Amino acid sequence: MGKAVTDREVEIKLAVPGAGWARRLLARHGFLVVRRRVLQDDVIFDDAQGTLAGAGALLRLRRSGHAAALTYKGPAAQGRHKEREELEIALHLAQADRIEQILRRLGYRPAFRYQKYRTEFARPAERGVVALDETPIGPYMELEGPRAWIDRTARELGFPGEQYITATYAELYYAECRRRGRRPRDMVFPASRKG
Repeated sequence: MGKAVTDREVEIKLAVPGAGWARRLLARHGFLVVRRRVLQDDVIFDDAQGTLAGAGALLRLRRSGHAAALTYKGPAAQGRHKEREELEIALHLAQADRIEQILRRLGYRPAFRYQKYRTEFARPAERGVVALDETPIGPYMELEGPRAWIDRTARELGFPGEQYITATYAELYYAECRRRGRRPRDMVFPASRKG
């Protein structure tokens, strides 16, 4: 939420040593906060057979502050940037529960829940956005916009192409669980865990 309306998403993630470090870096390079820090609580839905995940697609219901969004993302094209179809509709937060009921009636169930605190940054007259995501597995910057803008901005911020991450947060979380020898659950902050 908060980006230009488009049917294509082009993005990369970059691992950063800390949220404060990233904020200072972005400020030094002229980025301004365009969307204040907010908790995003995302639930990925799929059917019992995992049909969407098996096809590389995603159906997400996001609750974020006083807003919500329902998003479909298609399979990602292979390459140094993650590029895929993205269809999203903004909702009032009060509509999210009703949308979830509809998804369940259609046979979709929560497959994975993940949270992050997101702050969005941009520079005047530029078409890209940098999201600073503070997640339970560490902070990341997500650069979204035209490929040339992503490459130029990443280079300017000191990140070579070898540091581009195109994995989803679910994939990063599962990899972190494997590294630590932990059983994966949902990627949520401790205060949000149920049971």
